[in-house]
Amino acid sequence: MKNPYIGHESQLYGVEEHRLVGGKGDGMRLLQVNNGRGLAFTVSADRCADISRLSLDGVNMGYFSPCGYVAPAYYDHVGDGFLKSFTAGFLTTCGLNGVGTPCEDAGESLPLHGCIANTPAERIWWETKEDEIRIHAVVPDEGIFSHRLVLERTIRCSLLRSEIVIRDTVTNEGDADYPAMILYHMNMGYPLLSEQAELYVPSAEVVPRNERAAEGLHAWDRMEKPQAGFEEQCYFHRFEGEGLASIYNPQIGKGLAIRFDPGNLPYFTEWKMMGAGDYVLGLEPGNCHPDGRRKMREEGKLTILPPGGRAEYQVEICLFSRPEEWEQIKG
Repeated sequence: MKNPYIGHESQLYGVEEHRLVGGKGDGMRLLQVNNGRGLAFTVSADRCADISRLSLDGVNMGYFSPCGYVAPAYYDHVGDGFLKSFTAGFLTTCGLNGVGTPCEDAGESLPLHGCIANTPAERIWWETKEDEIRIHAVVPDEGIFSHRLVLERTIRCSLLRSEIVIRDTVTNEGDADYPAMILYHMNMGYPLLSEQAELYVPSAEVVPRNERAAEGLHAWDRMEKPQAGFEEQCYFHRFEGEGLASIYNPQIGKGLAIRFDPGNLPYFTEWKMMGAGDYVLGLEPGNCHPDGRRKMREEGKLTILPPGGRAEYQVEICLFSRPEEWEQIKG
């Protein structure tokens, strides 16, 4: 039975489809989602059904890069051309044919972070069911005389709590074995991210990516003020138990926790970028590290799907606004 107090569910919660007008984002389809309990986010239908904006009680959680919204038509797949259309947002999915550093592998020239983030959903629809909003999307990463991978995504948003669950299935619909890489590039931004923010990542080991990161290894979990000319620092985390990364800012009384299974998402990258205007913290579970497909193959750690093979992944995002929830997360 419908709620007798309202005329339409959007009075309290729901999904609305909008289109951008003007600029490089012209024509892009955006799904505005509101759960009626303070959680709101935007799904970019033309960019892999990624989450561009995320907020709790009107307070922003993610990072938006200087390029803003950029439609797939402007995507530059050569080298690091990805950065010209890297909106970042709260979630950018990296993959599926490659993740990380541009490289040559098995006769293919692979761009920075692959092409899936700049690929529109072939189909996207939503429903309200069992106290949650469910958004479904099908995003192909395929071409003639090439690989044929398909990403099927479901985003579940609770109507009872401030929680989002992302479930992905990657299928090799081609006739040959092919690598399938994925990295959930989740980007924390101001005002959630500031020098007051506290980071909790209970990993068993933290390894700096390079010498620059090694310089700040002692402070990998401490945020700093925006700095001109800051050079990024990346840290690789290894988990032995539950995959968990959480951030809380007592100044605004808001935080979020990211949970994942390190059994099938065994790599976790922390991207610490404290630059002025480029002020972002990436918390990024994946089935690979961001040093490129060739290096993953050389290390014998590349995920290969046979014809018809499937891989399933899940990431949970819980937003909170009570200090006791933060303490509970830290145990």
